[in-house]
Amino acid sequence: MSIPTIEELIQKGWGRSVTVGALSTGIVGGGDGTVFDQDQPEFAIGVPAGVCIRPFYAEVVVQGGVATTDSDETEALIAVDSLGLWTGDGTLTNENPSNLRTDLDKGSMCRVGSAFTGNMTTTPGNGGTAAAPVLDMELARIVEINDQAGTVASAAYRIIRLEYEPNYPLFLVGPCTLLGYWGGTRATVGGFAVIQWVEGPVSEMLPALAGL
Repeated sequence: MSIPTIEELIQKGWGRSVTVGALSTGIVGGGDGTVFDQDQPEFAIGVPAGVCIRPFYAEVVVQGGVATTDSDETEALIAVDSLGLWTGDGTLTNENPSNLRTDLDKGSMCRVGSAFTGNMTTTPGNGGTAAAPVLDMELARIVEINDQAGTVASAAYRIIRLEYEPNYPLFLVGPCTLLGYWGGTRATVGGFAVIQWVEGPVSEMLPALAGL
């Protein structure tokens, strides 16, 4: 079989989009509002066994908070737990992705959540024990370090933006989980994200491997 293009999959109704943060109200980064909390991401997309997704666009925009010292930082990260599946635990907001064909209903073969404030876990497909996600594949990262010149009142800050738009979107074959984080050593005002992907049964997304 030939591998279908992103556009062909969107035409079939297999494109998905989810927005994290509403209108002008962002999600405060980090499980405690500051540093990354590995088991409290800002978004998670759990890809079950038998399903493949290709994330082709993601944007994270973070409003950094007021820094109080040199080297305060704000950062954002998009990463993958390539072996573990998030199955829905934790304290979070459940998301219902939109279809990239607007004449079709919302929904996804994946489990999608955001704004985690209670610990989540991923479960390895080899029967291992559920635990905090292992971020063994990083897709994109940005870090901004503050230089405190003078008083806090005279400091200037900017919004940081992380964009992931690969020329060759990778194949995330379940069980695995796509995760996003933002935060830093200073509390963030809030952050927003847009994530878009195509999804489908592995048999429709990839040719069978020879010998398997």
